[in-house]
Amino acid sequence: AAIASEIASEIHGLPVLGRIEDIRAAVGRAGAEEIVVAVPTASGEEYRRILAQCDETGVRLRRLPRRAAEIVRLTDLQDVDLEDLLDRAPVEIDLRALRSAVTGKVVLVTGAGGSIGSEVVRQLLPLGPALVVALDRAENALYYLERDIATNHPEARVLIRILDCQDRAGLRVLFREVEPQVGVHAAAYKHVPLMEEHPLQAVRNNVEATLELGRLAVEFGVARFLLISSDKAVRPTNVMGATKRAAELALQSLDPGETQFMAVRFGNVLGSEGSVVPLFEKQIREGGPLTVTHRDVVRYFMTIPEAVGLVLQAGVMGRGGEVFHLDMGQPVKVLELAERLIRLHGFRPYEDIEIRFIGLRPGEKMLEELLVDGENVVETSHPRIHALRHSPGDRAQLTARVADVVTSAGVGVEATIRALGALVPEYKPNNDRFGRILAEERDAGPVRRTPSV
Repeated sequence: AAIASEIASEIHGLPVLGRIEDIRAAVGRAGAEEIVVAVPTASGEEYRRILAQCDETGVRLRRLPRRAAEIVRLTDLQDVDLEDLLDRAPVEIDLRALRSAVTGKVVLVTGAGGSIGSEVVRQLLPLGPALVVALDRAENALYYLERDIATNHPEARVLIRILDCQDRAGLRVLFREVEPQVGVHAAAYKHVPLMEEHPLQAVRNNVEATLELGRLAVEFGVARFLLISSDKAVRPTNVMGATKRAAELALQSLDPGETQFMAVRFGNVLGSEGSVVPLFEKQIREGGPLTVTHRDVVRYFMTIPEAVGLVLQAGVMGRGGEVFHLDMGQPVKVLELAERLIRLHGFRPYEDIEIRFIGLRPGEKMLEELLVDGENVVETSHPRIHALRHSPGDRAQLTARVADVVTSAGVGVEATIRALGALVPEYKPNNDRFGRILAEERDAGPVRRTPSV
């Protein structure tokens, strides 16, 4: 049966049961088991309004493809997903500027097997780079990326390299071999609770490896080097955020020569590996419960393609030294996200599938931040990209404190937390153990130059 905003008796011989506002009653009267949303030309706001009405019926939702042909087969129908419900505005990208920066260039992408890194590779390929070097230490991830490229971009020149960013000798050999002109550094440890348990590894991977890549970029004359950072670097409460801020500072500590260093911060991306959405979907398949840390926890979300598009755009507009942050739109309550996902799968929250609150994990915030009050925010030519201009201050002191952080990873956990606290004074751990370490250090006066246990 059909639902229409303007009432007619029939459409193609099918009875019209009511307006959009009548859909819940109509589903009940018709005994419908599935709704197909067939309004690909609706505006974003209108589409979300329609989906909100359908979302509350408790039956499965499907929709036409986003680029539907005139004739659509049943096999073309797709499940409505969170991207539809969140109503993300389309991202406008200056492709001319991207091509100018990438065409004919050798581009190195670290962390290329991950959700963000692999999308960076995919978006680079149509821009005509001379070569894309896809680097990761994850063998399986690179295998799947290689298969994807072979299928969808068989003409592209892509060099797959299994290599750890902590392998200094291996990185030097690679730089000498390919002589990259553009670098996108997406490799990092990103799981907040795990990094609370492994701060030494977080420093080695997020700070030391970034510093080494930056040094190589300067030595080999890389023109642009873009660090993919995180909103958790803003007033960090956890090791992961503190090490991402430390990575930004590590690049600022370098004498850049002819290399333009930039960083881009953004928040959560829908569907990325290890994010909350795949976890919720797995829990739904298993019959629940869905585990939410706190009833009021709020996060910013972007889709992977839009985040990467904006990251690359920021990378070509920078002149060196900027930390960019992306407009993430409106924050979303994670609890509402969980409820929507349950309904999208045709179940009723709390009745068919339980939602359980498990408490914030070590290092987590109730609300992630993108800016700190008083930061020097500069508007850019793109409405969804903002630049934060930081003065590196005394570069010698900054270089020494970055070196302390790197050295501390070979000493012990307490030395690492102290060194991070000295480099990133806004780091306020909500991990009791690390909080006590920094409180004792700050009460004792100036931070020691030599890390100690």
